[in-house]
Amino acid sequence: MLSFEGFTGIKQCNGLTRRDFLRVGALTAGAAGFSLADLARLQGVESSRGDMNCIVLFLVGGPGQLDTWDPKPEAPEIVRGPFRPISTNVPGIQISEHFPLMARMADRYAILRSVHHDSAPIHETGHQLMQTGRLSHGGIDFPHVGSVVSHLRGSRDQGAPPFAILPGPISSTGVSVSHGQSAGFLAEEHEPVFPLGDTDEWVVRLTGNVDPARLENPNALVSAVDQAQCTLEENAVENRGSISERAIASIFSPQAKKAFAIASENEDLRASYGRNTFGQSCFLARRLVEEGVRLVTVNMFDTVFNQVTWDCHADGASLPTTLEDYKRILCPMFDRAYTALLEDLSQRGLLQQTIVVAMGEFGRTPQLNPRGGRDHWPGVWSILFAGGGVRGGQAIGASDSLGGEPKDRPISPQEVVASIYHGLGIDPRTRLTGPDNQQISLVDAEPIHELFGS
Repeated sequence: MLSFEGFTGIKQCNGLTRRDFLRVGALTAGAAGFSLADLARLQGVESSRGDMNCIVLFLVGGPGQLDTWDPKPEAPEIVRGPFRPISTNVPGIQISEHFPLMARMADRYAILRSVHHDSAPIHETGHQLMQTGRLSHGGIDFPHVGSVVSHLRGSRDQGAPPFAILPGPISSTGVSVSHGQSAGFLAEEHEPVFPLGDTDEWVVRLTGNVDPARLENPNALVSAVDQAQCTLEENAVENRGSISERAIASIFSPQAKKAFAIASENEDLRASYGRNTFGQSCFLARRLVEEGVRLVTVNMFDTVFNQVTWDCHADGASLPTTLEDYKRILCPMFDRAYTALLEDLSQRGLLQQTIVVAMGEFGRTPQLNPRGGRDHWPGVWSILFAGGGVRGGQAIGASDSLGGEPKDRPISPQEVVASIYHGLGIDPRTRLTGPDNQQISLVDAEPIHELFGS
């Protein structure tokens, strides 16, 4: 087990110090002069909002709007589905009966009920639009918000990685294109780290594939990181060409390891998130933010196939999820983890510095299909914003009486992404240098100003 005392004097598995290992990378970076992050700061990209964090809960599969946060009790049964609405602690706002914990704290979050897009109704389209504000085209993939944050602001002084994804990357959801969770055309060093994953596609990977729901040994995560560190450093020469020195430094930093050292946590607190992969990933997201990670994305699922997810076609076979699974598993799982996360951040004084966004890639058809499920529907859906200066206790926008399209205040994915940037204190009009030296704005939209302020 390696000490957490700092870089100086920490030994590599081969006896070299970390300072030796990183010196070449640090000198190379220094020789390049000002970084774009330095230039962005000089240009005033960072606003007076301060040094904010963000946690994105990505609800892979696409939760149905009528079955979650936009019930339509007056609609015909084939539209409204089997669930009843319940009142929240905010007069006039109702949500599905299967979110009783959320109903008690509706004053802490805002519901955006008119998100929509008119692109292809496939998972990957929504993944890209909701996390980058753009669709890949011409062989160009655009960067995830977390990679942009890494590019503009870099690591905090503690040395933790700027951008992490838990518990690992999205894999197959039907079409082999980008899921919008990479650095796109930005440098390799701005790729996310997957501290619990094991994949050959990403810049930083660790072995062991530790599931956060099964961390009965509180030292298991740190042990897995140590093991991966030894493996990487034993093959440092081989890997140096494909893995950035800065990324290595951040994922193996003392602060990053401290976030994985869960032995100091109260077991009741861990349990409050739910003893499942999603709940424990939300718990670890809080720890990562607390230890200096700027943006953490939690993928609720890594695929939509052969498991219960929000993708409730009720097809059986590889797409088995039904609305009964919403009732028994998915809604209670989210209800518990989401409310625990908001409460935990609040208790630690982190909620006002941390934007928490919960969103899927699209909604579900406003009419039940013949099997009693719902199919893909980008026509309208609901997402959640909380923390970080967001004004809770409000519903922004509305769908029509059947929950099929926006009725008022239509909200585009680009506006959602612009709002995340705004909440982080980054001007969405900031330009990046893309392929062929093109100047590309972060996103071509204004933030949703109603979200913020008193």
